[in-house]
Amino acid sequence: MATPKDLPQDIGTFIRDLRQTAKISLRQLADKAGVSNPYLSQIERGLRKPSAEVLQQIASALRVSTPAMYLRAGLLDGEGQQGVLAAIAVDPELTIAQKQSLSQIYETFRNENARNAPPAPAPESFPDPPAAEPDEAELLEAELRGQAGLGPRSGAPRTTPIAEETK
Repeated sequence: MATPKDLPQDIGTFIRDLRQTAKISLRQLADKAGVSNPYLSQIERGLRKPSAEVLQQIASALRVSTPAMYLRAGLLDGEGQQGVLAAIAVDPELTIAQKQSLSQIYETFRNENARNAPPAPAPESFPDPPAAEPDEAELLEAELRGQAGLGPRSGAPRTTPIAEETK
């Protein structure tokens, strides 16, 4: 498998390289793929990002696999995981028109969800919980310990006079 550094900078460069290797003109590829000559030129120059549908048409015209084209365009990850678009592209039960429609609908839903997604919440910092108020039993115990000359809950004799502790 090609490493990321081996991949062209963008999908346009990849398409242009494939077209030149196949020794066909920009106009011929545009005709075969069913896209306009200026639009294909803009894709090759990196000015336009083609949809999954257009990539599928170009892949078909260049006789390369659609998943390979999607991988180069960043629609699939490089770990070999076949995404929804790849599954649609390789399904033998679907016509080309059906594959194009499904891919376009899928991309539309993803784009809409991305636009409508709430911003990720910032990590919450929880304040320290307030110190618990001593209940009546604890107050009574503290008072009895103080009168007995004992330190708080230790059972040891108090080392400081009560008057100093209340200052």
